[in-house]
Amino acid sequence: MTSMLFALLFYLAALVFTGGLLIRIADYARTPAPLKIPTTPAPTTTSGVAFRMAREVVLFESLFKANLWIWAFGILFHFGLVLVLLRHLRYFTEPVWFWVDWMQPFGIYGGMAMVLGLGGLWARRILVERIRYISTPSDHLMLVLLLSIGLSGLAMKFISHPDIIAVKRFFLGLMYFDVQPLPEGALLYLHLIPVLLLMTIFPFSKLLHAPGVFFSPSRNQVDNPREQRHLSGWAAHLDAERPHG
Repeated sequence: MTSMLFALLFYLAALVFTGGLLIRIADYARTPAPLKIPTTPAPTTTSGVAFRMAREVVLFESLFKANLWIWAFGILFHFGLVLVLLRHLRYFTEPVWFWVDWMQPFGIYGGMAMVLGLGGLWARRILVERIRYISTPSDHLMLVLLLSIGLSGLAMKFISHPDIIAVKRFFLGLMYFDVQPLPEGALLYLHLIPVLLLMTIFPFSKLLHAPGVFFSPSRNQVDNPREQRHLSGWAAHLDAERPHG
């Protein structure tokens, strides 16, 4: 019964996560940008915009310029999260890809960096008065869920080891709609339940800044207002229908 319950919850969470994310991304794509508002100094070519976006996504360039401490904790968390996610690919591949097997130890260090970064970001929301004032319960909830995932994952590595083979068999079974027994364990459940909650909440939370950054007019626009008149789709349609003369 526990295995069937977790399987059903993962299917529902995956449906909400995927469907909600696609709907929000489509909404972002349809939202017009009536003004040319790239944050200056901005690139004047499309390739320059792509390079600037890559720096923003990979290195958090604007955050680095704004606040070095927040940048340090943010980079620790995000790079650690990437390593952890790549490490977890072993539960969804058979045979395991060679590079996933090779980077398993780095994923453990990534988990430590992820928890350290999250701890710093949460401390900022509690200790810095102006940040504490604008922080909402949902901000703290996201950090609690992410921290509980990271801490429970590290606890399963260093304190109580679940049956990894059975866990992998369960998730491979989910991929082929063949539910396999999920091993029992309080730490394992403590790890999986926040994952389910996070997947369900993600499309409706501030975590949408992950795909949203690609649709930010201040980042994805070319700085060429003198060379080319900027018109959003609806404005161009009205402009074409307006009588000239």
